[in-house]
Amino acid sequence: MATAQRQAGIPQGITVVLTGFLPVLAIVSMFPAVGAMIGHFAPTDPSAATKVPAMVTAPGLAVAIMALFAGVLVDKYGRRKLLLISTFFYGIIGAIPFFLEDLDLIYASRLGLGVCEAAILTTVNTLIADYWDEGGRRRWLTIQGMVGPALSSVMIFFAGSLVAWKWNGIFLIYLVAIPISFAMLKYMFEPESDATVRRNLGMDEEGVAAGGFPWMKLLGIGALTLGTSLVYYVFIVNGSLVWQELGIADPESIGQITALPSLFILAGAALFWLMGRKGIGSRWQIAVMLGFLGSGLALMGLTPNWQGMIAGMVLQQTGAGMAIPVLIAWAQNQLPQEHRGRGMGMWTATFFFGQFASPLVLGAIRGPEGTTQSVFFMAGVAAMVGGVLVALLLRDRKTMEA
Repeated sequence: MATAQRQAGIPQGITVVLTGFLPVLAIVSMFPAVGAMIGHFAPTDPSAATKVPAMVTAPGLAVAIMALFAGVLVDKYGRRKLLLISTFFYGIIGAIPFFLEDLDLIYASRLGLGVCEAAILTTVNTLIADYWDEGGRRRWLTIQGMVGPALSSVMIFFAGSLVAWKWNGIFLIYLVAIPISFAMLKYMFEPESDATVRRNLGMDEEGVAAGGFPWMKLLGIGALTLGTSLVYYVFIVNGSLVWQELGIADPESIGQITALPSLFILAGAALFWLMGRKGIGSRWQIAVMLGFLGSGLALMGLTPNWQGMIAGMVLQQTGAGMAIPVLIAWAQNQLPQEHRGRGMGMWTATFFFGQFASPLVLGAIRGPEGTTQSVFFMAGVAAMVGGVLVALLLRDRKTMEA
Protein backbone atom coordinates (compact mmCIF):
# COMPACT_ATOMS: atom_id res chain seq x y z
CA MET A 1 0.00 0.00 0.00
CA ALA A 2 1.44 3.39 -0.96
CA THR A 3 1.02 5.61 2.06
CA ALA A 4 3.38 8.54 1.42
CA GLN A 5 0.54 10.90 0.39
CA ARG A 6 -2.07 9.68 2.84
CA GLN A 7 -3.20 12.02 5.58
CA ALA A 8 -4.93 10.86 8.73
CA GLY A 9 -8.32 12.40 9.37
CA ILE A 10 -11.59 11.79 11.17
CA PRO A 11 -11.98 8.07 10.22
CA GLN A 12 -8.50 7.29 11.54
CA GLY A 13 -9.09 9.43 14.63
CA ILE A 14 -12.36 7.73 15.53
CA THR A 15 -10.81 4.31 14.99
CA VAL A 16 -7.86 5.22 17.22
CA VAL A 17 -10.15 6.50 19.98
CA LEU A 18 -12.30 3.36 19.93
CA THR A 19 -9.23 1.12 19.85
CA GLY A 20 -7.61 2.98 22.73
CA PHE A 21 -10.70 2.23 24.83
CA LEU A 22 -10.28 -1.54 24.55
CA PRO A 23 -7.63 -1.88 27.30
CA VAL A 24 -9.88 0.23 29.56
CA LEU A 25 -12.84 -2.00 28.72
CA ALA A 26 -10.90 -5.06 29.88
CA ILE A 27 -10.98 -3.82 33.47
CA VAL A 28 -14.06 -1.59 33.85
CA SER A 29 -16.44 -4.11 32.26
CA MET A 30 -15.62 -6.63 34.99
CA PHE A 31 -16.64 -4.33 37.84
CA PRO A 32 -20.27 -5.56 38.21
CA ALA A 33 -19.22 -9.20 37.65
CA VAL A 34 -16.83 -9.73 40.57
CA GLY A 35 -19.49 -10.56 43.15
CA ALA A 36 -21.41 -12.84 40.80
CA MET A 37 -18.28 -14.76 39.81
CA ILE A 38 -17.22 -15.22 43.42
CA GLY A 39 -20.70 -16.52 44.20
CA HIS A 40 -20.49 -18.94 41.28
CA PHE A 41 -17.10 -20.40 42.19
CA ALA A 42 -17.17 -20.15 46.00
CA PRO A 43 -19.02 -23.47 46.58
CA THR A 44 -16.24 -25.40 44.83
CA ASP A 45 -13.25 -23.09 45.39
CA PRO A 46 -12.79 -21.58 48.89
CA SER A 47 -10.19 -19.16 47.55
CA ALA A 48 -12.57 -17.66 44.98
CA ALA A 49 -12.82 -14.38 46.92
CA THR A 50 -9.12 -13.81 46.24
CA LYS A 51 -8.74 -15.52 42.87
CA VAL A 52 -11.61 -13.76 41.08
CA PRO A 53 -10.32 -10.19 41.69
CA ALA A 54 -6.84 -11.41 40.71
CA MET A 55 -8.33 -12.84 37.51
CA VAL A 56 -9.94 -9.48 36.75
CA THR A 57 -6.59 -7.69 36.86
CA ALA A 58 -4.49 -10.51 35.38
CA PRO A 59 -4.17 -8.65 32.04
CA GLY A 60 -2.22 -6.02 33.93
CA LEU A 61 0.50 -8.57 34.67
CA ALA A 62 0.89 -9.40 30.99
CA VAL A 63 0.93 -5.71 30.05
CA ALA A 64 3.51 -5.02 32.76
CA ILE A 65 5.79 -7.64 31.22
CA MET A 66 5.10 -7.06 27.54
CA ALA A 67 5.13 -3.24 27.65
CA LEU A 68 8.91 -3.39 27.87
CA PHE A 69 9.09 -5.23 24.53
CA ALA A 70 5.95 -4.15 22.66
CA GLY A 71 7.68 -1.13 21.13
CA VAL A 72 10.31 -3.38 19.62
CA LEU A 73 7.57 -5.53 18.08
CA VAL A 74 5.92 -2.43 16.63
CA ASP A 75 9.20 -1.36 15.09
CA LYS A 76 9.97 -4.79 13.67
CA TYR A 77 6.59 -5.87 12.31
CA GLY A 78 4.91 -2.54 11.58
CA ARG A 79 2.08 -0.66 13.24
CA ARG A 80 -0.92 -1.59 11.14
CA LYS A 81 -0.27 -5.33 10.96
CA LEU A 82 0.37 -5.73 14.69
CA LEU A 83 -2.65 -3.57 15.56
CA LEU A 84 -4.96 -5.59 13.32
CA ILE A 85 -3.78 -8.92 14.74
CA SER A 86 -3.81 -7.85 18.39
CA THR A 87 -7.26 -6.24 18.16
CA PHE A 88 -8.85 -9.20 16.41
CA PHE A 89 -7.46 -11.68 18.93
CA TYR A 90 -8.39 -9.34 21.78
CA GLY A 91 -12.02 -9.97 20.80
CA ILE A 92 -11.57 -13.74 20.44
CA ILE A 93 -9.50 -14.31 23.58
CA GLY A 94 -11.61 -11.92 25.62
CA ALA A 95 -14.79 -13.87 24.86
CA ILE A 96 -13.31 -17.33 25.56
CA PRO A 97 -14.28 -17.36 29.31
CA PHE A 98 -17.94 -17.36 28.27
CA PHE A 99 -17.39 -21.01 27.30
CA LEU A 100 -15.29 -21.97 30.34
CA GLU A 101 -16.17 -23.25 33.81
CA ASP A 102 -12.64 -23.50 35.20
CA LEU A 103 -11.35 -20.43 37.06
CA ASP A 104 -7.71 -21.28 36.34
CA LEU A 105 -8.38 -21.51 32.60
CA ILE A 106 -10.23 -18.18 32.74
CA TYR A 107 -7.19 -16.70 34.49
CA ALA A 108 -4.93 -18.02 31.73
CA SER A 109 -7.16 -16.50 29.05
CA ARG A 110 -6.96 -13.15 30.82
CA LEU A 111 -3.18 -13.28 30.62
CA GLY A 112 -3.52 -13.82 26.86
CA LEU A 113 -5.84 -10.84 26.73
CA GLY A 114 -3.15 -8.76 28.42
CA VAL A 115 -0.62 -9.65 25.71
CA CYS A 116 -3.06 -8.24 23.15
CA GLU A 117 -3.58 -5.15 25.32
CA ALA A 118 0.16 -4.46 25.50
CA ALA A 119 0.40 -4.50 21.70
CA ILE A 120 -2.74 -2.35 21.33
CA LEU A 121 -1.57 0.27 23.84
CA THR A 122 1.89 0.61 22.32
CA THR A 123 0.69 0.65 18.72
CA VAL A 124 -2.15 3.13 19.24
CA ASN A 125 0.06 5.58 21.11
CA THR A 126 2.70 5.28 18.40
CA LEU A 127 0.18 5.81 15.59
CA ILE A 128 -1.16 8.95 17.24
CA ALA A 129 2.36 10.37 17.10
CA ASP A 130 2.90 9.10 13.53
CA TYR A 131 -0.39 10.30 12.04
CA TRP A 132 -0.67 13.84 13.42
CA ASP A 133 1.43 16.86 14.27
CA GLU A 134 1.48 18.26 17.80
CA GLY A 135 -1.88 20.03 17.45
CA GLY A 136 -3.56 16.95 16.01
CA ARG A 137 -2.14 14.69 18.70
CA ARG A 138 -3.39 17.00 21.44
CA ARG A 139 -6.83 17.13 19.84
CA TRP A 140 -7.26 13.37 19.50
CA LEU A 141 -5.74 12.62 22.90
CA THR A 142 -8.22 15.07 24.43
CA ILE A 143 -11.11 13.42 22.61
CA GLN A 144 -9.84 10.03 23.74
CA GLY A 145 -9.64 11.24 27.33
CA MET A 146 -13.23 12.47 27.24
CA VAL A 147 -14.77 9.60 25.28
CA GLY A 148 -13.12 6.86 27.36
CA PRO A 149 -14.84 7.69 30.68
CA ALA A 150 -18.20 8.20 28.95
CA LEU A 151 -17.93 4.81 27.25
CA SER A 152 -16.85 3.29 30.58
CA SER A 153 -20.08 4.44 32.21
CA VAL A 154 -22.13 3.03 29.34
CA MET A 155 -20.29 -0.28 29.50
CA ILE A 156 -20.71 -0.56 33.28
CA PHE A 157 -24.45 -0.03 32.82
CA PHE A 158 -24.81 -2.80 30.21
CA ALA A 159 -22.30 -5.05 31.95
CA GLY A 160 -24.63 -5.29 34.92
CA SER A 161 -27.41 -6.55 32.64
CA LEU A 162 -25.14 -9.17 31.08
CA VAL A 163 -24.05 -10.45 34.50
CA ALA A 164 -27.68 -10.57 35.64
CA TRP A 165 -28.44 -12.73 32.59
CA LYS A 166 -25.54 -15.13 33.17
CA TRP A 167 -22.58 -15.08 35.55
CA ASN A 168 -20.07 -15.11 32.68
CA GLY A 169 -22.18 -13.21 30.14
CA ILE A 170 -19.94 -10.19 30.62
CA PHE A 171 -17.20 -11.78 28.54
CA LEU A 172 -19.28 -11.46 25.36
CA ILE A 173 -18.74 -7.71 25.53
CA TYR A 174 -15.18 -8.20 24.28
CA LEU A 175 -16.50 -9.20 20.85
CA VAL A 176 -16.89 -5.48 20.17
CA ALA A 177 -13.22 -5.59 19.16
CA ILE A 178 -14.07 -7.60 16.04
CA PRO A 179 -15.94 -4.82 14.17
CA ILE A 180 -13.27 -2.37 15.35
CA SER A 181 -10.63 -4.55 13.68
CA PHE A 182 -12.66 -4.42 10.47
CA ALA A 183 -12.69 -0.62 10.70
CA MET A 184 -8.90 -0.74 11.06
CA LEU A 185 -8.65 -2.87 7.95
CA LYS A 186 -10.47 -0.17 6.00
CA TYR A 187 -9.12 3.06 7.49
CA MET A 188 -5.74 2.49 9.17
CA PHE A 189 -2.60 2.70 7.07
CA GLU A 190 1.07 2.08 7.74
CA PRO A 191 3.01 5.30 8.36
CA GLU A 192 5.74 6.13 5.89
CA SER A 193 8.59 6.28 8.41
CA ASP A 194 9.50 4.56 11.66
CA ALA A 195 11.45 7.56 12.98
CA THR A 196 8.79 8.39 15.57
CA VAL A 197 8.73 5.00 17.18
CA ARG A 198 12.52 4.91 17.32
CA ARG A 199 12.50 8.26 19.11
CA ASN A 200 9.74 7.08 21.47
CA LEU A 201 11.76 4.00 22.30
CA GLY A 202 14.88 6.04 23.02
CA MET A 203 16.69 4.35 20.16
CA ASP A 204 18.32 7.51 18.82
CA GLU A 205 21.99 6.67 19.36
CA GLU A 206 23.19 10.27 19.28
CA GLY A 207 20.73 11.24 22.01
CA VAL A 208 21.62 8.22 24.11
CA ALA A 209 25.29 9.04 23.89
CA ALA A 210 24.65 12.57 25.18
CA GLY A 211 23.98 11.37 28.73
CA GLY A 212 23.38 8.36 30.91
CA PHE A 213 19.98 6.93 31.59
CA PRO A 214 18.36 8.68 34.62
CA TRP A 215 17.83 5.57 36.72
CA MET A 216 17.36 7.39 40.04
CA LYS A 217 14.64 9.61 38.62
CA LEU A 218 12.99 6.58 37.11
CA LEU A 219 13.02 4.77 40.45
CA GLY A 220 11.18 7.70 42.01
CA ILE A 221 8.68 7.77 39.16
CA GLY A 222 8.17 4.02 39.44
CA ALA A 223 7.62 4.13 43.21
CA LEU A 224 4.99 6.88 43.05
CA THR A 225 3.32 5.34 40.00
CA LEU A 226 3.13 1.91 41.62
CA GLY A 227 1.68 3.30 44.85
CA THR A 228 -0.91 5.34 42.98
CA SER A 229 -1.82 2.40 40.76
CA LEU A 230 -2.41 0.15 43.78
CA VAL A 231 -4.86 2.73 45.18
CA TYR A 232 -6.35 3.56 41.76
CA TYR A 233 -7.60 0.01 41.24
CA VAL A 234 -8.98 -0.56 44.75
CA PHE A 235 -12.48 0.56 43.82
CA ILE A 236 -12.46 -0.68 40.24
CA VAL A 237 -11.76 -4.26 41.30
CA ASN A 238 -13.48 -4.47 44.70
CA GLY A 239 -16.23 -1.85 44.56
CA SER A 240 -19.02 -4.37 44.01
CA LEU A 241 -17.95 -6.22 47.19
CA VAL A 242 -18.51 -3.06 49.25
CA TRP A 243 -21.96 -2.72 47.71
CA GLN A 244 -22.67 -6.28 48.82
CA GLU A 245 -21.54 -5.47 52.35
CA LEU A 246 -24.03 -2.61 52.30
CA GLY A 247 -26.80 -5.01 51.29
CA ILE A 248 -26.97 -4.33 47.53
CA ALA A 249 -25.98 -7.52 45.76
CA ASP A 250 -27.87 -7.40 42.45
CA PRO A 251 -25.29 -6.84 39.65
CA GLU A 252 -27.78 -4.98 37.46
CA SER A 253 -28.65 -2.58 40.28
CA ILE A 254 -24.98 -1.99 41.03
CA GLY A 255 -24.26 -1.20 37.39
CA GLN A 256 -27.16 1.26 37.18
CA ILE A 257 -26.46 3.01 40.50
CA THR A 258 -22.78 3.50 39.75
CA ALA A 259 -23.16 4.65 36.15
CA LEU A 260 -23.90 8.30 37.01
CA PRO A 261 -21.24 8.96 39.71
CA SER A 262 -18.66 7.25 37.50
CA LEU A 263 -19.08 10.17 35.10
CA PHE A 264 -17.19 12.31 37.63
CA ILE A 265 -14.05 10.85 36.11
CA LEU A 266 -14.68 13.53 33.45
CA ALA A 267 -14.58 16.18 36.19
CA GLY A 268 -11.15 14.85 37.19
CA ALA A 269 -9.86 15.14 33.63
CA ALA A 270 -11.23 18.70 33.44
CA LEU A 271 -9.63 19.57 36.79
CA PHE A 272 -6.25 18.34 35.51
CA TRP A 273 -6.60 20.57 32.44
CA LEU A 274 -7.68 23.56 34.55
CA MET A 275 -4.85 23.22 37.09
CA GLY A 276 -2.30 23.01 34.29
CA ARG A 277 -3.81 26.05 32.58
CA LYS A 278 -3.55 28.01 35.83
CA GLY A 279 0.12 27.09 36.13
CA ILE A 280 -0.31 24.89 39.20
CA GLY A 281 2.72 22.60 39.48
CA SER A 282 2.69 18.84 39.11
CA ARG A 283 3.44 18.19 42.78
CA TRP A 284 0.21 19.96 43.76
CA GLN A 285 -1.70 18.17 41.03
CA ILE A 286 -0.43 14.84 42.37
CA ALA A 287 -1.30 15.83 45.93
CA VAL A 288 -4.83 16.88 44.96
CA MET A 289 -5.30 13.70 42.92
CA LEU A 290 -4.24 11.49 45.84
CA GLY A 291 -6.46 13.54 48.14
CA PHE A 292 -9.52 12.89 46.01
CA LEU A 293 -8.72 9.19 45.62
CA GLY A 294 -8.02 8.77 49.33
CA SER A 295 -10.97 10.73 50.70
CA GLY A 296 -13.35 8.88 48.40
CA LEU A 297 -12.06 5.45 49.43
CA ALA A 298 -12.06 6.40 53.11
CA LEU A 299 -15.66 7.61 52.90
CA MET A 300 -16.72 4.40 51.16
CA GLY A 301 -14.94 2.48 53.91
CA LEU A 302 -16.85 4.29 56.66
CA THR A 303 -20.32 4.74 55.20
CA PRO A 304 -23.23 2.60 56.47
CA ASN A 305 -25.52 3.33 53.51
CA TRP A 306 -25.70 3.73 49.75
CA GLN A 307 -25.86 7.53 49.91
CA GLY A 308 -22.39 7.66 51.48
CA MET A 309 -21.17 5.17 48.89
CA ILE A 310 -22.33 7.47 46.08
CA ALA A 311 -20.64 10.47 47.71
CA GLY A 312 -17.42 8.48 48.08
CA MET A 313 -17.61 7.45 44.44
CA VAL A 314 -17.91 11.08 43.36
CA LEU A 315 -14.67 11.94 45.16
CA GLN A 316 -12.84 8.77 44.12
CA GLN A 317 -13.85 9.04 40.47
CA THR A 318 -12.72 12.68 40.35
CA GLY A 319 -9.31 11.55 41.56
CA ALA A 320 -9.31 8.66 39.09
CA GLY A 321 -9.96 11.09 36.24
CA MET A 322 -6.87 13.05 37.25
CA ALA A 323 -4.59 10.09 37.98
CA ILE A 324 -3.29 8.92 34.61
CA PRO A 325 -2.83 12.31 32.89
CA VAL A 326 -1.24 13.79 36.03
CA LEU A 327 1.23 10.92 36.40
CA ILE A 328 2.10 10.83 32.70
CA ALA A 329 2.66 14.60 32.49
CA TRP A 330 4.80 14.55 35.64
CA ALA A 331 6.88 11.59 34.47
CA GLN A 332 7.45 13.12 31.05
CA ASN A 333 8.72 16.33 32.65
CA GLN A 334 11.18 14.31 34.73
CA LEU A 335 12.80 12.58 31.75
CA PRO A 336 14.99 14.15 29.07
CA GLN A 337 13.62 13.74 25.57
CA GLU A 338 16.27 11.24 24.46
CA HIS A 339 15.26 8.87 27.26
CA ARG A 340 11.55 9.65 27.49
CA GLY A 341 10.35 6.78 25.30
CA ARG A 342 12.02 4.00 27.25
CA GLY A 343 11.15 5.75 30.48
CA MET A 344 7.46 5.91 29.59
CA GLY A 345 7.55 2.28 28.53
CA MET A 346 8.76 1.41 32.01
CA TRP A 347 6.10 3.75 33.45
CA THR A 348 3.46 1.71 31.63
CA ALA A 349 4.89 -1.52 32.98
CA THR A 350 4.88 -0.16 36.54
CA PHE A 351 1.33 1.15 36.33
CA PHE A 352 -0.04 -2.11 35.01
CA PHE A 353 1.90 -4.14 37.54
CA GLY A 354 0.00 -2.12 40.11
CA GLN A 355 -3.24 -3.19 38.42
CA PHE A 356 -2.21 -6.81 38.77
CA ALA A 357 -0.94 -6.51 42.34
CA SER A 358 -3.76 -4.38 43.79
CA PRO A 359 -6.25 -7.20 44.55
CA LEU A 360 -3.47 -9.40 45.92
CA VAL A 361 -2.30 -6.69 48.33
CA LEU A 362 -5.86 -5.89 49.37
CA GLY A 363 -6.67 -9.57 49.87
CA ALA A 364 -3.63 -9.98 52.10
CA ILE A 365 -4.59 -6.91 54.16
CA ARG A 366 -8.23 -7.97 54.49
CA GLY A 367 -7.48 -11.54 55.51
CA PRO A 368 -10.15 -14.25 55.86
CA GLU A 369 -12.12 -12.43 58.57
CA GLY A 370 -11.81 -8.80 57.51
CA THR A 371 -14.21 -6.64 55.53
CA THR A 372 -13.67 -4.93 52.21
CA GLN A 373 -14.84 -1.64 53.71
CA SER A 374 -12.06 -1.73 56.29
CA VAL A 375 -9.51 -2.19 53.49
CA PHE A 376 -11.04 0.74 51.58
CA PHE A 377 -10.62 2.94 54.65
CA MET A 378 -6.98 1.95 55.15
CA ALA A 379 -6.18 2.45 51.45
CA GLY A 380 -7.87 5.85 51.55
CA VAL A 381 -5.89 7.00 54.57
CA ALA A 382 -2.66 5.76 52.95
CA ALA A 383 -3.45 7.75 49.77
CA MET A 384 -4.18 10.95 51.71
CA VAL A 385 -0.96 10.59 53.70
CA GLY A 386 0.85 10.01 50.41
CA GLY A 387 -0.62 13.22 49.03
CA VAL A 388 0.68 15.20 52.01
CA LEU A 389 4.13 13.64 51.64
CA VAL A 390 4.24 14.50 47.94
CA ALA A 391 3.36 18.13 48.70
CA LEU A 392 6.08 18.31 51.36
CA LEU A 393 8.92 16.21 49.98
CA LEU A 394 8.69 17.40 46.39
CA ARG A 395 8.37 21.07 47.31
CA ASP A 396 11.75 22.20 45.97
CA ARG A 397 11.94 19.91 42.94
CA LYS A 398 11.71 22.38 40.05
CA THR A 399 11.49 19.56 37.55
CA MET A 400 8.16 18.67 39.10
CA GLU A 401 6.55 21.79 37.79
CA ALA A 402 4.23 21.31 34.82
